[in-house]
Amino acid sequence: MKQLLILTLTFLSITCFAQEQLPIIKANSKTAKILEENGLVKSWTIDPKTNPDVFTTSKLVKAKTVKFKTDIDSIILTIKPGEKKDFIVLLNGKDSCLTRIASPEIKNYSKTKPEIHDSIPLIINSESTIYVKSVLSKTDTLNLNFDSGTTELVITNNVLKNKVKSDPKLYNTYYNLNIGNSDYKTKVYPAELTGVGTDGRFGWDLFDGKIVELNYDKNVMVVHSVLPKYVGRDKSFTKLNIKYLSSLFLVESTIEQGNTKNTDWFLFDTGYHRTAMLDNDLLKTGNFPTDKMEVIKKVIMHGAAGNEIPVVTSKLQTLKIGKYDLKDVPVQLITGNKPLRGANIHILGNEVLKRFNTFLDFQNNVIYLKPNHFYNDDYVEQKKSGA
Repeated sequence: MKQLLILTLTFLSITCFAQEQLPIIKANSKTAKILEENGLVKSWTIDPKTNPDVFTTSKLVKAKTVKFKTDIDSIILTIKPGEKKDFIVLLNGKDSCLTRIASPEIKNYSKTKPEIHDSIPLIINSESTIYVKSVLSKTDTLNLNFDSGTTELVITNNVLKNKVKSDPKLYNTYYNLNIGNSDYKTKVYPAELTGVGTDGRFGWDLFDGKIVELNYDKNVMVVHSVLPKYVGRDKSFTKLNIKYLSSLFLVESTIEQGNTKNTDWFLFDTGYHRTAMLDNDLLKTGNFPTDKMEVIKKVIMHGAAGNEIPVVTSKLQTLKIGKYDLKDVPVQLITGNKPLRGANIHILGNEVLKRFNTFLDFQNNVIYLKPNHFYNDDYVEQKKSGA
């Protein structure tokens, strides 16, 4: 008993000592900001009642710095993939708030035996919306858009009210979603809008640590535990590195007009049914000559939340994705609210992306693209304008 007491006291002493060594920053206001290395800024509310209060970074492929800034103080932490770091925010000189900056866990299914190659029929409609049949909670069969520009599972309010019988609790509860021969765990969120002809959408994060193949020639979506060997040997594929921003992922591409070439990061968004959406602030920063682009039309578009986004459609001379050049592409120019708040990024939509058979490698964080039978098809706006 005496030895047990000594061990217990020793453990408590070590624990207290470790806690005492945590960095401490001060705050007089509950409002703070978190700045990630990629320029993303998140608002944060300091909460003494939450212990620990956890902020999860974007998925990391290498170490990065994160700055936590209060109204009077700040701390900069270097976070590695899968790592977490704690510190104390002393609020108003009296409340100690244990705060944690955490990187998402590293997932990799490449050692899975037997290997997974789960083939799922893929449907693409006239609006370039791709979807598969799935089953929620072993009860509700739904047509769901694979939207690489979102995460988890989103179902429209209308479908939740009139079609879904399993009555899921929104936001905080995990449910079973069957896609193909596999089951995934996901929370459920509501939305006003989704892809044409679908009941909702699911995001890329369900497949983190795996590889997703989108083959538009065979109309299949295949979830792999390892990348098929032929992909690396096929010189027709172009390879793009992935960069993660918040819970989404981007690739680098280039836009050209006249003698101006700008290379920037684009959200890879199979859920956006048009070609590309260009961010006005990025265009201004790069002195891109939008005034030299032929205007095709001006409209009001709606975001997933139903918000209005004024958009001008203009003809872009060249959109370069990897080693492939797409000419005279009707692109959308954002003139108002951004689809992704707090970030200046362009968007690649599925009217462009469907032109490539695709491997999304979420193990090595790269994308492989190879032209398919859609590659030389006219764009929707070309058909409407008679171009």
